Amino acid sequence: MDRLKRMAVFARVVEAGSMSAAARELAMTTSAVSQQIRQLEAEIGLALLHRSTRRLSTTEAGQAYYEDCATMLLAAHTAEQRLSDLRDEPRGELRLAFPVGFSGHLAAALAPLLREQPRLALRLFAEDRRIDLIAERIDLAIRIGTLTDSNLVARRLAEWPHVLVASSGFAHAHGLPQAPEELARYPVMNLNVMNQTEFIDLSRAGETRRVRVQGAVAGNSFVALREMMLQDVGIMRMPGPDAMPLLASGHVVQVLPEWTMPPMGVYALTVQREAQPAKVRLAIAAIRDYLQR
Repeated sequence: MDRLKRMAVFARVVEAGSMSAAARELAMTTSAVSQQIRQLEAEIGLALLHRSTRRLSTTEAGQAYYEDCATMLLAAHTAEQRLSDLRDEPRGELRLAFPVGFSGHLAAALAPLLREQPRLALRLFAEDRRIDLIAERIDLAIRIGTLTDSNLVARRLAEWPHVLVASSGFAHAHGLPQAPEELARYPVMNLNVMNQTEFIDLSRAGETRRVRVQGAVAGNSFVALREMMLQDVGIMRMPGPDAMPLLASGHVVQVLPEWTMPPMGVYALTVQREAQPAKVRLAIAAIRDYLQR
């Protein structure tokens, strides 16, 4: 690293035309600049500069060395400029992972950003499995629900209310529970990776109930479970923003409407907390603003 510093000092001396002028530009003393040049010449084993009281010029070796040093400094400046551009302007490819059921929300949140930033590109990974951000080189991931412990950095973007719903056909054929305890007698679909027992917490006017439910259908795909629910298979817990259009259309009805469930968090996950490029910062802000609206 010291050699690189001396190379930079040497290049500046050549460009400035004198050691004193280079010293002023580098905020160094003239003697310190001269010492750097002498040490560089000693390391290389060749004289780089012709020195006189009136002028300074490069030797043949010095001129060739200067050209390589200038190329190195230009490459360093270009690298810093690229990093500065990535930090300050959203550009390049943003690799983003999210649950399949979040696709519509993501499109609505990021479409305005893409229209405003033509140098930004998206590579989308719609995955209901927990994708490895480091292995897949993911810049940003969206997760919904309870987070598992990890080294990832999580930012809470919003809280979604959840409701229990069933299709109108299911309600007509089987009726609906009138109390939380009756849920245990109905098929409730679980959004998880195995057909495992799930507990649903419900509250109303200060009283709470925890009901153990287990249905014949479980999986890690929200979209698949939603389609099953719409085909009259059973009751499903849905995020409020996804349930509202179905409720308004009359395709589904709310189950136990006087009872509420704890909201579920929507999180943005990144590998690092600090020094995020502009494309990541603006995408997080766009998704958060959309969800909070």
